[in-house]
Amino acid sequence: MTTYWQQKGKVNTEGTIKLALQRARELGLQNVVIASATGYSAAMLLGQQDMHIVCVTRQAGFKEPGIIEMDAATRQRLEDGGIKVLTTTHLLAGLDRALRFSFQGIYPAEIIANTLRLFGQGTKVAVETAGMALDAGLIPAAVDVIALGGSNEGVDTALILRPAHSQDFFATRIKEIICKPREF
Repeated sequence: MTTYWQQKGKVNTEGTIKLALQRARELGLQNVVIASATGYSAAMLLGQQDMHIVCVTRQAGFKEPGIIEMDAATRQRLEDGGIKVLTTTHLLAGLDRALRFSFQGIYPAEIIANTLRLFGQGTKVAVETAGMALDAGLIPAAVDVIALGGSNEGVDTALILRPAHSQDFFATRIKEIICKPREF
């Protein structure tokens, strides 16, 4: 059964994580991918020893050139707690975003991103970060994972999906929507 939050954002983080972990355990899933720019949401998963957790941050330079939003102490705390942290180029941005900024068009990866946003920003982020974690070799291929994303701060969306590597992106399968905001 899907849970629909009445509003988007950080206010749903604890509930989203609780529902995601509950469903993961019901299905025997062990891999969790969470989007977390600052580490706030990912830190709530510390202590989940039965789960393999990957935190995907925003890429360096997302807000300011050369700057990673997650501070080094937070990253170290997550890693010391067994959470792998990935900072890399966004799957659905990268060069297409550079073309948009330079030439004022819209390009294939951004069309895909905007299509996923029809289900909410968190859905787009969850699908994207799961693919990034798979491409980095941080989660196994051909298995279902729990993927959590959000609408700016915190997480408000949880999916069960089977990500595909970027070159096979359209083989990605969203199997369940655990929760998401009704309004976005």
